[in-house]
Amino acid sequence: MARFELKLPRMGESVAEATITNWLKQIGDKIEADEAVLEVATDKVDSEVPSEVSGVLIEQLFSKDDLVEVGQTIAIIETEGEDAVEEVEETITPEIIEKVTKTIEVAKETLAAPATITNSGSEKFFSPLVKNIAAAEGIGIEELERIPGTGSEGRVTKNDILSYVESRKSKVESVELLSQPIIQNPESDIQQSKTAVSVNGGDEIVEMDRMRKLIAGYMLSSQQTSAHVYSFIEVDVTNVVKWREKHKNEFEKREGEKLTFTPIFMEAVAKALKDYPGINISVDGDYVIKRKNINLGMAAALPNGNLIVPVIKNADQLNLVGMAKAVNDLGNRAKLGKLKPDETKGGTYTVTNVGSFGSVFGTPIINQPEVGILALGAIRKVPAVIETPEGDFIGIRQKMFLTHGYDHRIVDGALGGMFVKRVAEYLEGFDITRTI
Repeated sequence: MARFELKLPRMGESVAEATITNWLKQIGDKIEADEAVLEVATDKVDSEVPSEVSGVLIEQLFSKDDLVEVGQTIAIIETEGEDAVEEVEETITPEIIEKVTKTIEVAKETLAAPATITNSGSEKFFSPLVKNIAAAEGIGIEELERIPGTGSEGRVTKNDILSYVESRKSKVESVELLSQPIIQNPESDIQQSKTAVSVNGGDEIVEMDRMRKLIAGYMLSSQQTSAHVYSFIEVDVTNVVKWREKHKNEFEKREGEKLTFTPIFMEAVAKALKDYPGINISVDGDYVIKRKNINLGMAAALPNGNLIVPVIKNADQLNLVGMAKAVNDLGNRAKLGKLKPDETKGGTYTVTNVGSFGSVFGTPIINQPEVGILALGAIRKVPAVIETPEGDFIGIRQKMFLTHGYDHRIVDGALGGMFVKRVAEYLEGFDITRTI
């Protein structure tokens, strides 16, 4: 018999840690090679960790909701014969026990008074998960810097900030109890319970899942960071609709892919970003970062109602066939929960299709640290004035609204308006004689 160390694998160049969300195998369970043992989550994507060997799970070194660094051993699997890849002499050393004990003690004792929230920078490193929790709880960077860290080189871990938040809430609640009279109200008792229902049995209180909490943190942080303004423009996409209708069956038969409107819109956006690189930027404090690559995020709705934004890297280098394949691949794997962590990072501009749900237009929130986002409205048949050399007449046209949301800290109305107008020009000038 031998013992194999199951380590947290590298999940992407920019991913240094992940949170354990669920153990799929328990101690004593048999495991086949390549079978999933547990589920982990980064700040955006959930993933499964498979076993490299067959055997029996004999130890779980971390619990659900624990934060684990890439390369750390998370479980021990007992194997037979030469299936063992790595034998472990001592799984838990006295040094590890001492480190864990110290971590628990420091986390329990963590308590700091709330401070004024500022936007000043920090030389300390904070993981995306820690920053998202801080944003959701209204903790500014100065307050975050004062939280004692128990991680490597004094880094603030998930447990550190959660302990701090819990202790801070306890202090606030105790002050409120001392300053307010006691009122007997059955409905307020319900609100304190995560699993209770209302007195009449009609309401239910459900805690937000992990992803929804992260989304809430992202949205609130973006609103607090960027000065959102919007430009709207109506676009005649009759040529686009006719061209797609003519070629969609041929395209699917030849490429094995459905031809939707999305890759056509993405192509127009990528071209416009090349024309107006002042939109393909991000802001870091008092500095502007001009992005070399055009990486388009495409907001995708998940079956559970949550939202994720996979990224098409170097979108301006793809032809329409390549764009269609990228859109379909990322969209399908997003719905199945099969995206890799790096496939949701590195975006420079985001497109969201609010028209797929029937909305004529919308006012989306910027995906930080980008400075712009485009909402595609529903395509509708409408009566329109058509200008010809023989005069004007009324005809039926296919039209839609584009909404460009941008960060007024760095993008003024002229640039924001010219960019969305250029997208409209590419769509209205779409060559109906174009071949696939």
